[in-house]
Amino acid sequence: MNVRWEVVPGGPLRGSLRVPGDKSISHRALLLNGLASGSAVIRNLLRSEDVDATAGALRAMGVEIEEQGDTFVVRPPVRLKEPEQPIDCGNSGTSMRLLSGVIAAEPMFAVLTGDASLRRRPMARVLDPLRQMGAEVGGRGGGRLAPLAIRGGQLRSMDFSLNIASAQVKSALLLAGRRVGVSVEEPEQSRNHTELMLARMGASLEVHGRRVVLGATEKLEPLNVDVPGDISAAAFFLVAGCIVPGSEICLRGVGVNPTRTGILDILRAMGADIEIVPVDSAGAEPQADLIVRSSSLKGIAIGGTLALRALDELPVAAVAAAFAEGDTVISDAAELRAKESDRVARTVAGLRTLGIDAEERPDGMVIRGGRPCGPGLVDANGDHRIAMAFSVAALACEGGVWVDGAESVASSYPGFRDHLEGLRA
Repeated sequence: MNVRWEVVPGGPLRGSLRVPGDKSISHRALLLNGLASGSAVIRNLLRSEDVDATAGALRAMGVEIEEQGDTFVVRPPVRLKEPEQPIDCGNSGTSMRLLSGVIAAEPMFAVLTGDASLRRRPMARVLDPLRQMGAEVGGRGGGRLAPLAIRGGQLRSMDFSLNIASAQVKSALLLAGRRVGVSVEEPEQSRNHTELMLARMGASLEVHGRRVVLGATEKLEPLNVDVPGDISAAAFFLVAGCIVPGSEICLRGVGVNPTRTGILDILRAMGADIEIVPVDSAGAEPQADLIVRSSSLKGIAIGGTLALRALDELPVAAVAAAFAEGDTVISDAAELRAKESDRVARTVAGLRTLGIDAEERPDGMVIRGGRPCGPGLVDANGDHRIAMAFSVAALACEGGVWVDGAESVASSYPGFRDHLEGLRA
């Protein structure tokens, strides 16, 4: 069902809010505790369709997940059981890729499928190394597309050097190699939530620069997790606070893991007035309150490690660039084309609809700043980040913006529009 939002400009955004729990950490807190030797409690778990898909997969393999108020209790079985039915990952690429690693290490057969968008997304970078480790994996498109049929079991230890940095690929290989040992090296540092969690759960793990070495680990200790606020969700409000005149927003308890703070570095380099106030947090993931005020922005170059550290946030960074003075050039971001949609094409098309001079490049885009005028209709094509990015753009346009495909926002941030409207009230 296609949902169309109409978002109209209004007054300044003011107030404070706590964004939902970090999606990446929520997936991993469930998955790793589902493999542990005892029960664990997770607080502030993200409630979204994507995370629900991971929880549903674990339940299908015998993991008990009980909701107790605002906490979840995870009780793993002695050994995961073979699921009786295909596991539906919905639109969640994280679920499918990480579960592939989990299943490959178990003596079981399982089928992973998803919605039409997920069945088009490339899985070869996970599946090919799993085959090298000894898993039997089949799928459409020469074994590279879902549905995936995986027969796991006794794998062999391997050393991998990835051509493209990817936290999902790295995590899948660490999960697959947890009993036999595995080494994964990346060309750039991707987000490290899996490594931090494994180390705290007693795994034999070492990090040498961009290489992660996991020794054979038979038992993972359960880990209670307080999930910090998702900086990818916070990014939309950071940009909104910058571009809507007279705004001041406080985002409380946001995770500021250095592998994830590329959006903060981008916006501050553009001239954004963002105050970072560290707060006490239990565990390995640092947190801070982020206070953003309306700002005069300028265009910058975004590439290399900075683009990797803000990959999911680049569509909304492009919206910020549309309101900046001068050109912004985004490069080294070809991975954007293999997300829920081709995010390069969708972002550029949306900006052009609103009157901004923007062009695609193979690995990114160029945005020539100037205030978008609107009104216009932007097709998010079922991509939650595109829908939210252009909802933010609409707040500072001269005319209203209609966003098609807004139903996709439920996959990552069901309360997004309510939070946005709350700041306007």
